[in-house]
Amino acid sequence: MDQLAALRALRRVVELGSFTAAGAALGISHSIVSRQIRQLEQRLGAQLLNRTTRRFALTAAGQEYYQASRTILDALDAADRAVTLHQAQPSGSLRINAPVAFGALELAAWLPAFTQRYRRLQIDLVCNDRIVDLIDDGFDVALRLTRDLPDSTLVARKLASSRMLAVASPAYLARHSAPATPQDLLRHDCLLYGLNLAEKPDSWVFYDASQAPHCVAVRGSLTANTGIALRTAALAGMGIATTAAFIVREQLASGELVQVLPGYTLAPRTLYALYPQGRHLSPKVRALIDFAVQWYAGRDWD
Repeated sequence: MDQLAALRALRRVVELGSFTAAGAALGISHSIVSRQIRQLEQRLGAQLLNRTTRRFALTAAGQEYYQASRTILDALDAADRAVTLHQAQPSGSLRINAPVAFGALELAAWLPAFTQRYRRLQIDLVCNDRIVDLIDDGFDVALRLTRDLPDSTLVARKLASSRMLAVASPAYLARHSAPATPQDLLRHDCLLYGLNLAEKPDSWVFYDASQAPHCVAVRGSLTANTGIALRTAALAGMGIATTAAFIVREQLASGELVQVLPGYTLAPRTLYALYPQGRHLSPKVRALIDFAVQWYAGRDWD
């Protein structure tokens, strides 16, 4: 027996005054309504309705049970409406994980506009450069900038790409002649990113105009796990760093940093939104992804 269906049938019978009207409202026959209530009475071991050929009346037990079941059904209907509203309009807490540099330099640029559009969302942003477990750590979505994604059960949505550049300060290059080829980096102090899952941090691969690769095993006095630290070190004249273009955009424009080996390129990094698989993508995650896609569409990010 479907007890919930039987409760709804009982309520309709009482409120509409007949089995026929209750059946019409529920989209079933009056005989099915009658059977559901009989099964409910058998389960309870109590008579809920006194029936005659023309009318019915609630018994004392039926009256008590009807009142209790109406409260239950009202609460369930309210819960259904709340979930439907939640699904229709993004609301609640949106927990985001992002790399430190991206969170400080990029999310800071467009997250205020996102929160203005979706005022019922509360953003919980956690920035670090380690790979988190979205489910275990309780994140709704992670934004990751990488060359290659590791195998995962997560859904990945590509948002944008950023060029990678080799940069150094004019002061550093004044002390050391600027490299003309990637192999010249062997005599330079290179600043290493120590959380690169796609490649070894001390192995840099440049591509010439014909897209031929030039792999260099570099060395350096500093390894850091965030691009912000590498930028700071490069500004201080500690060496040559490879970094996503958006991290050093302002410093390149001001001349505090200059591009090294401009005739060569590095593999770009792609920005992904990652979220757990599921039949339904929550409106709050969909809202964030759609906003980010729109923000970066046609934008000269790097």
